[in-house]
Amino acid sequence: MAKATRMHANMAQMAGKLPVGNDAASVRRRVEAMEKLLERSFVIPGTNQRFGLDVILDLIPVGGSFIGAAFGLYMAWEARNLGMPKSTFWRMAGNVGIDWLLGLIPGIGIIPDFFFRSNSRNLRMIRRHLDRHHPSTVTIDR
Repeated sequence: MAKATRMHANMAQMAGKLPVGNDAASVRRRVEAMEKLLERSFVIPGTNQRFGLDVILDLIPVGGSFIGAAFGLYMAWEARNLGMPKSTFWRMAGNVGIDWLLGLIPGIGIIPDFFFRSNSRNLRMIRRHLDRHHPSTVTIDR
């Protein structure tokens, strides 16, 4: 019970720190927080395997995949507003679409989410664009 409370406090604290601006640094922090929430929020006890809200949403039949796809498309939309090329935007949308289709498979749709992390792939594309076109937003990963 204590872990859930700490996790809830950390998420609330993280939400309070997210910037609301349209500048590249603010967008970078928002999409990184979204990717962490969707792909790396939790750890399976006894292992080092991480998963996020995207896997949990797949437990909800059909609707969970739509909600996860909406979150993924939000990340792509944020990237498009930064001026990313349309071809990169469509690659990101394709990643989200594949994740959405795999999540629609009843019962086993959760398994591909452990291996095909569309939001992590999309974050790499966003970071690459930001590092190239907005170098002031570069952060050092811990």
